[in-house]
Amino acid sequence: MMKIIIPILFFSGMMVSGKAQVTESFEHSGEIGISTGAATYFGSLNNTANIRHPEFATGAFYSKQFNNYIGIKIAGNYAFLAYSDQYSDNPVQRRRNLSFNTNLWELSASGVFNFFKFNPVFEEYSFTPYISLGLGAFSFDPYAYLNGQKYYLRPLGTEGQGSPLYPGLKPYSNVAICVPVGIGLKKAINQTFNIFAELNYRFTTTKYLDDVSGTYAPDAFPSNSNGSPSIGYLLQDRSWETGNGDIGVKGKQRGNGQRDAYITLEVGVSFNFQTYRCPSSH
Repeated sequence: MMKIIIPILFFSGMMVSGKAQVTESFEHSGEIGISTGAATYFGSLNNTANIRHPEFATGAFYSKQFNNYIGIKIAGNYAFLAYSDQYSDNPVQRRRNLSFNTNLWELSASGVFNFFKFNPVFEEYSFTPYISLGLGAFSFDPYAYLNGQKYYLRPLGTEGQGSPLYPGLKPYSNVAICVPVGIGLKKAINQTFNIFAELNYRFTTTKYLDDVSGTYAPDAFPSNSNGSPSIGYLLQDRSWETGNGDIGVKGKQRGNGQRDAYITLEVGVSFNFQTYRCPSSH
């Protein structure tokens, strides 16, 4: 019996060792990919995490794998963000009647951790969930429409920024820092291509993605020479459009003062880079 068992164990061990050497020979060294999906903002206008009004998002990335579990990703993303008080169930917020739109461009670097060993050359290692954490910067420039005309809100100083009546309020920057936190699923459909789905939440350093943060400052907007209200005055408090009277009293709260955030949910495809190294002789 032992004469039969010993050769079986020997050849089984050789097969396992051979497969391990082949697996170690092919390294997944990185990916390049594109994605598309939806984006939603959270802030003074969307303070209940409402996700029923998503907008368009897309992106591209390059990742470098240090091993089958850990890598780093450089990504460029675009998102169109927009929201309106009219989406709210709160009657006070609907009466406030503010809205915004913005094109957002982001560049970030993130560390990525695969929960499972990922090597698309082998079927048994072709799927993994993953998480990521990074740091990025983005640009934005909120605008709104009045009587069909587009107006950028930052130059107007809708809360008194830049007005001599409010010397402590400086115009906010249209560039800010973000911290992307992501979770995703990735599946290799063959040795060359993967499909993936990824959810990313961005904490940011700005309160003005929506141009709303502090208090009303109606006195910062003098009337035009003909006595008509200026564009800045009409856009800093749009409650007059509801027909229920203006609510923009000086010093009254206009926004919640908290930092804004945005989230993207995207699906995409990526192209794999493989490297081959000679198996170890041991």
